[in-house]
Amino acid sequence: MKLLSYSHHGHETWGAVSGDQVIDLGAHFPQYPGLVDYIASEAYLNAAKDVVGLAPHAKLSEITYLPVIPRSEKIICAVRNYMDHHQEVLAAGMHRELSEEPPIFLRVWRSQCAHLQPIVRPHVSESLDWEGELAVIIGKGGRDIAEKDAFDHVAGYSCYNDGSVREWQFHAKQIASGKNFESTGGFGPWMVTADEIDPKRHLKLEVRLNGETVQSSHTGNMIFSIAKLIQYSSTIFTLSPGDVIATGTPAGVGWSRKPPRFMKAGDVCEVEIESVGTLINPIVDQS
Repeated sequence: MKLLSYSHHGHETWGAVSGDQVIDLGAHFPQYPGLVDYIASEAYLNAAKDVVGLAPHAKLSEITYLPVIPRSEKIICAVRNYMDHHQEVLAAGMHRELSEEPPIFLRVWRSQCAHLQPIVRPHVSESLDWEGELAVIIGKGGRDIAEKDAFDHVAGYSCYNDGSVREWQFHAKQIASGKNFESTGGFGPWMVTADEIDPKRHLKLEVRLNGETVQSSHTGNMIFSIAKLIQYSSTIFTLSPGDVIATGTPAGVGWSRKPPRFMKAGDVCEVEIESVGTLINPIVDQS
């Protein structure tokens, strides 16, 4: 089942995808004001049954997508979590040792934008870079989650573009300043519930800029697994329903190219993940 957050005629709600249409589950289940409430109740485990017999609300072409979880408590992002990306960082002259534990940073929810909504290049930068990633959405919260139990806490998966403002990322060893400009992180178009994807499956990930493939890999190339990221993060934080873990990006980012290549106004960036969907974002300059 594909679940999403959206607005229609100015009204924010959430629902389920049915073909090229959406079913307004927010209207049918008012006890869950948003998708995160539905996830927190674990009702999403019965999502396929909940939509049976319900009439569609609108066509997907008629809605305005919102980030899948519009206001996540935590957006946890893995750094250099693909070996080929780690190697391209080294080749570009930045010395970074592989760590024994996953390096992570946090995004704020205002740094995100939805499917078909613009990623905004801030006026202080000319180096807005793409980073296609698999996003894991937490269903059941918890602290000190063991790796063997990690997938019991996964509600589903989405696409993520961890848009990076490189000059600001390199101001210091802590990179969060380059990762939190408003509307730089694409998130969507929807969440595919975890029951649809075998945890052992390696999903193809591809990023295209103006139709040209710039990243191509699969999730089996991660250095730290999804289970490890959940275990590690939950040791630090109590994970909450609707928290997001962006699992890192493979090789092919613009910064490491010779010469470097970055996103600019008029570009369109797509992140496609097998069995999940395709996140599409046009690029605009900050007004």
